[in-house]
Amino acid sequence: MLRALMFILPLALTIYACIDCVTTPEEETKHLPKLAWVVLILLFPIAAPIVWFFAGKDRRRGFTAGGRGANQWVAPDDNPEFLKSLREDEKPPRAADEPKDEEPSEQDEQDRDKDK
Repeated sequence: MLRALMFILPLALTIYACIDCVTTPEEETKHLPKLAWVVLILLFPIAAPIVWFFAGKDRRRGFTAGGRGANQWVAPDDNPEFLKSLREDEKPPRAADEPKDEEPSEQDEQDRDKDK
């Protein structure tokens, strides 16, 4: 089991680092172009992924003092813009005694005839 772990762990680390590097936007990579990082990760499967995680990607980009990213998803009940749009979309409630513009159905007419 320990022998298998010696092969699986570096392989998993390399695959994860390669996918992370490929999906990272070009402007967030540091020190080298993205293609160079991918080649390094594939050529040096233990050292390069570790270097990528610590030095290859700008991980602090977009974070504010509150700890949330500038483009991070916010739940609708915490999003002030969404709540404001709900208030703007509110319509005044319809009065219950407001007359209906519908014509009486045949069933209504039959019920009235039975009451007479």
